[in-house]
Amino acid sequence: MKKLQLDDFTKYKFISGLKYSPSGDYAAFIVHRMDVEENKYLSNIWIYNTKTNKYFQLTSLDEEKSFIWLDNSNILFPAMRNPKDKKKLEIGEEFTVYYKINIHGGEALEAFKVPLIVTELKKIDDKNFLITALYDHYKPDLNNLEGDEKEEAIKKIKEEKDYEVLDEIPFWSNGEGFTNKKRNRLYLYSREKNKVEPITDEYTNVDLIKLNKEKSMALIIANSFKDKAPIKSNLYLYDIAKKNLENITHEDPFSYAYGDFLNDKIIFAGNNMKTYGVNENSHFYTIDIDSKKVEKITNDFDYSIWNSVGSDCRYGEIQSFKVDKNYLYFVTTEINSSYINRIDKNGHIEKITTKDGSIDGFDVYDENILFIGLKNMKLQELYTLENNKEKQITNFNEWVIETRKLSKLERITFETEPGITLEGWIMKPVDFDPNKKYPGILNIHGGPKTVYGEIFYHEMQYWTNKDYVVFFTNPRGGDGRGNEFADIRGKYGTIDYNDLIKFTDIVLEKYPFIDSNRLGVTGGSYGGFMTNWIIGHTDRFKAAVSQRSISNWISKFSTTDIGYFFVDNEQIGTPWDKVENLWFHSPLKYADKAKTPTLFIHSEEDYRCWLAEGLQMFTALKYHGVDARLCMFRGENHELSRSGKPKHRIRRLSEMTNWFDKYLK
Repeated sequence: MKKLQLDDFTKYKFISGLKYSPSGDYAAFIVHRMDVEENKYLSNIWIYNTKTNKYFQLTSLDEEKSFIWLDNSNILFPAMRNPKDKKKLEIGEEFTVYYKINIHGGEALEAFKVPLIVTELKKIDDKNFLITALYDHYKPDLNNLEGDEKEEAIKKIKEEKDYEVLDEIPFWSNGEGFTNKKRNRLYLYSREKNKVEPITDEYTNVDLIKLNKEKSMALIIANSFKDKAPIKSNLYLYDIAKKNLENITHEDPFSYAYGDFLNDKIIFAGNNMKTYGVNENSHFYTIDIDSKKVEKITNDFDYSIWNSVGSDCRYGEIQSFKVDKNYLYFVTTEINSSYINRIDKNGHIEKITTKDGSIDGFDVYDENILFIGLKNMKLQELYTLENNKEKQITNFNEWVIETRKLSKLERITFETEPGITLEGWIMKPVDFDPNKKYPGILNIHGGPKTVYGEIFYHEMQYWTNKDYVVFFTNPRGGDGRGNEFADIRGKYGTIDYNDLIKFTDIVLEKYPFIDSNRLGVTGGSYGGFMTNWIIGHTDRFKAAVSQRSISNWISKFSTTDIGYFFVDNEQIGTPWDKVENLWFHSPLKYADKAKTPTLFIHSEEDYRCWLAEGLQMFTALKYHGVDARLCMFRGENHELSRSGKPKHRIRRLSEMTNWFDKYLK
């Protein structure tokens, strides 16, 4: 067995986009891999035969990140224009090319072009589709212009490319860039006429579309705004034949997390944010389609309906909901794992998967379940659920288990306060010698409403191959244990800090082979906030790496894509009514007390925790004579550690490891 190498993650395969064919005889999914030399990800569609249990690669353009089934044999997917077509696009001209391919053989052939940048496509029939596409309120549509008008529009676009005008918030979004007056708009597309007809107006942003079984109606979750995006959303019902859009929002304000058609009703999940704010766990409701009567069908349900189990070994979209027969199937995060559940229209919930780990997407056909999982300390593979037993189908990443040294997780439970029990884990060095002393690294998750679980984490496995002990826990504020446990609004840096320090004390007491004089700490996002907080409140850590962090709640309020509502929600105040509270909970306030050498990792286009947050803390440490270094990644955003360019992810992990090596070895 060889030691796990820093860049081994560039050889991993990542799976996403799992969908059954209409007959259930096949399933298609996306396999992603890295091209380090070209510094990008390559994506292809694969097919799984449910009758033979065999799977094979279908496409080879290396850019197939999404698809839909047209029928039992044909798949439709978007890609860049055919390289054989040499015609260059005009500046401002935009369209999406769709290709059709038969799963039983043959090449992908161009099917049609939609004169928009399509974000999602739903088939109504062979000639008509519902689509969402990017709409820019300030940008002329060249596809509908000709002659002098088109020339003038092109000239204007060229002149405006060096300017960015802002007149609403948020004006940018992490991973999307500047979004001012840009919307994800809903259209009806006629393939026969190659014509798009808008359904929603230019100020409405569409988050979800679901068609009923007859393809006669669509359920839509969206919000509309001009100056300030609300944290609420609205629910709409669209009659396709009548072309009528009806607002069926049942409560205002309300945050709709999901919705779909279930038998003769609409089922949806969401919350009114009144008790626990924007991160409050959702409840399930039904709506009678005719009378529009709303019924709440869950009362004591208290789990998030998504997978929040962290890992740095995923890429691509995750499906967390699916209606099949009389049930809505959905994912929950509970304690340290995620599971598939189902609910009927009466609110009866049944847990379908019971083994620990992570569900990274699933699909259901006639109660048969396929899912993508991080299970048994393995990387992602495709699984089937048969007679309540999970069966692994693919072996894309089996080589990691077979050829690399990996550390097993040892679980620890401890009482942080009377009546409050937490859990954590340690990972020993892979060549552990009980007679040696080892440096340790405390790793803190983001969120804060996420969790660590017993799944594969490349950076932590790599550090155990570098003779580090890695330890981590799920402090208060995290997911999987209900609203009350997750609610640390107005308490950042207090009870959560105490949990982390208590956990560190217990780990050092229980595992004396960890050298208490050689401890490091790191974390990203909320974990970056907590790293910044820790170095201003204790000197016990001899090195720190703060990633995509928060240092100043006052500046975060006005500069980040979610700041104007997230800061108010999490710190229970704004810079105008609770400035003292915001400053009290800001790590920058305590930076003059920091003595820990700290590396800051930040991305230039991280609009969730903007670069200015890292710069402020870095400057403060330098000003006060503390060794500090900031490594900024151009062209990256908040997702650097999870989906950043391969070379950037290599450099990030190298920077972190070298920093710990410098101060802990």
